[in-house]
Amino acid sequence: MKTIKALFCTPFFALPVFSALGPYKRDLTGFVASERAIALEGVLANVGSNGSLSMGAYPGVVVAAPSTLNPNYLYTWSRDSALTLKMLVDELTEGQSSLQPLIEDYIGAQAVIQTIISPSGSLSNGTGLGEPKFEIDETAFKGSWGRPQRDGPALRSIALMSYIGYLLEHGGQDEARTKIWPIIANDLAYVGQYWNQTGFDLWEETSGSSFFTLLNQHRALVQGARMASTLGKECAACVSQAPQLLCFLESFWNGTSVIANINTQTVRSGRDSNTLLGAIATFDINGSCSDGTYQPCNSKILASHKVLVDSFRGIYAVNANRTAGNAAAVGRYPEDVYYGGNPWYLCTLSAAEVLYDAISQWKKAGQICVDSISQPFFKDLFPSVRPHTYKASSSGYKAIVDATKAYADGFVTIVEDALPSNGSISEQFSRNSSQPLSAYDLTWSFASFITMAQRRSGQYPAPWGAASSAPAPATCQGTSAQGTYVPALAAGAPNISCTVADTFAVNASTYYGENIFLTGNTTELGEYQGSQAWALGASNYTDSYPLWYIDLPLPPNTPISYQYVRQEADGSYLYETVNRTLTTGACGTGVTLRDTWTGPTGTPSSS
Repeated sequence: MKTIKALFCTPFFALPVFSALGPYKRDLTGFVASERAIALEGVLANVGSNGSLSMGAYPGVVVAAPSTLNPNYLYTWSRDSALTLKMLVDELTEGQSSLQPLIEDYIGAQAVIQTIISPSGSLSNGTGLGEPKFEIDETAFKGSWGRPQRDGPALRSIALMSYIGYLLEHGGQDEARTKIWPIIANDLAYVGQYWNQTGFDLWEETSGSSFFTLLNQHRALVQGARMASTLGKECAACVSQAPQLLCFLESFWNGTSVIANINTQTVRSGRDSNTLLGAIATFDINGSCSDGTYQPCNSKILASHKVLVDSFRGIYAVNANRTAGNAAAVGRYPEDVYYGGNPWYLCTLSAAEVLYDAISQWKKAGQICVDSISQPFFKDLFPSVRPHTYKASSSGYKAIVDATKAYADGFVTIVEDALPSNGSISEQFSRNSSQPLSAYDLTWSFASFITMAQRRSGQYPAPWGAASSAPAPATCQGTSAQGTYVPALAAGAPNISCTVADTFAVNASTYYGENIFLTGNTTELGEYQGSQAWALGASNYTDSYPLWYIDLPLPPNTPISYQYVRQEADGSYLYETVNRTLTTGACGTGVTLRDTWTGPTGTPSSS
């Protein structure tokens, strides 16, 4: 049984003690306006096929970054792409009509990407929708990775439903129903079927149940039910699963903050920008500050904001003298070691955006409720604050709003100080010097700046139904709804009816640093190119039984030839000296092939 702690909020009109925060002397509004334009140009440069930095990406494919070395981000991620597309839809709604052809290209690209056979699976049973990233020519990325990642389908459906909202106001009902809804239907089916199964989080490092993922999945189901009704469609899974998902979300509160991941073997504090990014992605201007949808103004999100930001004050040199109540550079999580563990632009911007969102919701509600959970957050701004309800007509309300706005602006100022003169936004900036680090011109960083700028200027997306979503049941149940998956043919998807599930297993002794791959004569098998071959797993490898294997969905009733390939420690390939053949079975069948390596063996690495 879940336990809900009642929080008492009563009106109170005493003025709080003012924080030492004052207005920034620089022209921050001017900076935000100029950088917003640069950021939009940066996004467009990274979208195929006309983007100046998209380097051969197919039309509508969103490239994560043009960086190809240390790190190589020349791929398209479902999550990053969907968040970017959602931002572009919001810009379209604000009058940027030139963006519509690019959005249409994205729709066609996603219809194809949904059908790609990947290491995660295929569309036939929905598993392929959990594949996190693809090559920019709309083919599978076959290397080892943290998969599945279950946020992509939810985020894509949210972005496309937002676009449908625009179409319905501009005579696009037929396109919405026949072209776009089938893509959304696949994604909602995936959410309904797989939401209560673990997967990797948005940082691709932790396998478990992710707050960010589940919060977006809940929004997708609620919004999906409303959109289905509007279009005369059905989404039974949306209705049946959303309340259970909302119930499960209560498991992430630990008494002082929302933790990022549960049901995981990864040992961390749980303090993670995951939580703030989830809140801004599911922001609804009409949302309640007190229900379980974790809106930005929710006390648990504000408490988590304080706990998260405070966790970085003492570990980054750039945060020296940035004491509680003053903005600080924010990273992914305090234990981060990727590229030395630095602040991220998009994480620091999220700390600002969630506060701009909260301010807008306070204004919509006409009051600010300070309770025992949110009091530590507000106390940093007003040391004498106590649990009260500050009405909009009170001077205390205005003081809170002004100080929170100044606090949010402080995070934007930190980003401004860490940008190069040309306005390019990288993935990270140095914890010691604020110099840009890691991938340059990161699409998600650009998109994050624009969504922050939208909220700061009072531009809000259409509500998605948070205020009217069904409440969580008294008892949580780990339910699911079996999904049905069909290629979105009207949007350009290939007509792939089903796949077979074959397991390729080979007995191959290897040296340290060697890996075994599978290739063959078909597009799915990489056409005998080592760079396009499938990586086999070695989780069951022993000295006495050196087994490498892969479960691979393939087209049915298809003759294929295949062989195994050794990748040496230096990156070179050794091919088998035999060519094996197989005719795949009927839809829904599968076989296990047990082979023994036949061909040259590698040499031990000298390193």
